[in-house]
Amino acid sequence: MFTIEYTRDAAKALKSMPKTTAMLIMKKVSALAVDPFAPNNNVKKLVNRPECRLRVGDWRILYAVHEGKLVIEVIRIAPRGGAYQ
Repeated sequence: MFTIEYTRDAAKALKSMPKTTAMLIMKKVSALAVDPFAPNNNVKKLVNRPECRLRVGDWRILYAVHEGKLVIEVIRIAPRGGAYQ
């Protein structure tokens, strides 16, 4: 099982959103930590970037998997329109 680390920006985004949405995002990320390489329709590898993205409703979670350390680093949590800048 992978451990989950949130960057300062990701943690700040979680605190600023409604609690129900934040709980749903944390639930989906923790399910991803069990097996990040399992087939999932809401996960895509980003083109020309080392990160992947997880889609939860209108929110996008950008994360990186560090296999050597068994860590999933959540880099950014943002609404659909501004997540990739």
